[in-house]
Amino acid sequence: MTEPRVPGGGGETTELPCGTEIRVREIDMGMREFDCACGETHAVVTDVHPPDRFLPEFLVATLQEAIETTSEEMPEFGTPHLLGIVLEELPSEVTVTDVSDDQEVGYTMLWVSTFDARRLHEVIVELVVELMEHAVSHSDDSNAVSQFEQRMLEFNVTEFVDQYRREREIEEEDVYPAGRG
Repeated sequence: MTEPRVPGGGGETTELPCGTEIRVREIDMGMREFDCACGETHAVVTDVHPPDRFLPEFLVATLQEAIETTSEEMPEFGTPHLLGIVLEELPSEVTVTDVSDDQEVGYTMLWVSTFDARRLHEVIVELVVELMEHAVSHSDDSNAVSQFEQRMLEFNVTEFVDQYRREREIEEEDVYPAGRG
């Protein structure tokens, strides 16, 4: 839904997956979660958030090399593609809003999920692992397939997300001394 553009009008509104309607301008680029009037905390992602918010840089680089995108607007695999995977699997759990006409927000796409940022992180990692398992299953190298499957049996998504979030927190404190990240 779009609100008429009038000075001080506040820009667009969006309906969250819980049904609550908010003004898009309530979400700034630094937000990772939104405490909603419904009582829940929703994960917030914008297109300016880098994909390494969720995955290590080496894995992002590997995905960017391996996955060809067909979009001229987004020629490189990134955050919009990660959220696209989530939307495909869990369409009722995420809302997406195109705010490219609102020059004041600083981003063009906004995703808000029914679950918090930590759970969204887990969902993204789970779906990327599934994507990788599918890709490896098409390999002609049965040894590579079995090695990958063995490693995935040992891989714990919850532990990975916990460790990755701790490491990112430390790095972001260096960048944002006030703890904004």
